[in-house]
Amino acid sequence: QVQLVESGGGFVPPGGSLRLACAVSGSRLSISIMGWYRQAPGSQRDVVAFVYSDGGTVYADSVKGRFTISRDNSKNTVYLQMNSLKPEDTAVYYCYVRASTSRSMNSNYWGQGTQVTVSS
Repeated sequence: QVQLVESGGGFVPPGGSLRLACAVSGSRLSISIMGWYRQAPGSQRDVVAFVYSDGGTVYADSVKGRFTISRDNSKNTVYLQMNSLKPEDTAVYYCYVRASTSRSMNSNYWGQGTQVTVSS
């Protein structure tokens, strides 16, 4: 069983910063892709950023230059550093991994979500 535990959400004024973290655990886990999605009220869940096992990254246009994704493979943890936050960044942020275990190949897993609110 693969578990994703997120932390770091909260309330921040415009221009502020937050750092999200997602720790992944599981037996015989091999993670290829780690990333973050977000979903605002009344909207679909959209990709924010991915980081691949080779360190390559992809960002949504709306967060380029403000957000930085990174991963610590020794801890199976992915981070999202969010700077210059805007009210439109307000959403529930979901951790995502694509991973293989002894029972499943290349499956998608999701965290429970953490709320980020940007408001004055």
